[in-house]
Amino acid sequence: MEHEVFVPVPPDRMRAALGDPARVARAVPGLQQDAGAEPVTGRLKVRVGSHSVTYRGSARVTPRDDGSYAVEGDATEARGTGSVKYALTLRLRDTDGGTTVTFDGTATADGRVAELPPEAVTSAATRLLSRFVEGLGATAEEPEPEPEPEPGPAPESTDTPTATPASVFDTEVPPPALDPSSDPSLDSAADFTEAAVPPAEAAHARRTMIGRSAEEVDHAPPRGRYAPVPAPQTVAGRTTLRWAAPAAALAVASAIVVGRALRRRS
Repeated sequence: MEHEVFVPVPPDRMRAALGDPARVARAVPGLQQDAGAEPVTGRLKVRVGSHSVTYRGSARVTPRDDGSYAVEGDATEARGTGSVKYALTLRLRDTDGGTTVTFDGTATADGRVAELPPEAVTSAATRLLSRFVEGLGATAEEPEPEPEPEPGPAPESTDTPTATPASVFDTEVPPPALDPSSDPSLDSAADFTEAAVPPAEAAHARRTMIGRSAEEVDHAPPRGRYAPVPAPQTVAGRTTLRWAAPAAALAVASAIVVGRALRRRS
């Protein structure tokens, strides 16, 4: 058998498609590929006249040294005992505006297809080859997948370590521009705090600037090395005062008694 098909695709693209088994499998019209098998392997339904025959088989496309391709395959009926075997030679010819694909070779068949008219079988075969070449031209126009980039070294981290926040008593101080000594209208640190900070935040501001609350500053006595030394207390003076008070009271009572006695005599 011989058959020619023209496709508007350059020959170099057609050769690239023929060298990719996955594209060849997609170009076969109606092929249901078997999972886990070679790309051009599976089930194919062929319509011959008013009859349909389903085959299960595989095909191979092998390049030759002269630039042609060997297309070989075999299949058996999915529901029957018939089989098909073919050996074709595929050639590409550069044509104005595209490529002419030529098939020539032999094919043998038995079973159901051998019982059908030869003209219907030849027409079905040429129709199948034409659709295959058209599908191959469509896959040849698809962009080739880009190779995946090789994984490079992991980028160095540019994150800067986060500094641990310091204590508020070590870092927060009153700003120089708000120093109460620079404004005569503010008489004390308490006046400055109440005037510059809202009442709800006055206590927090005092704790931040002074280190403890205003109540602790006003009422708590100084501690540590700055605490005043208490004055020495004399025990003897306290003992003398304890006896001096009763003696004075006794002297006053005696004077009153003597005074009354003198009045009575007179």
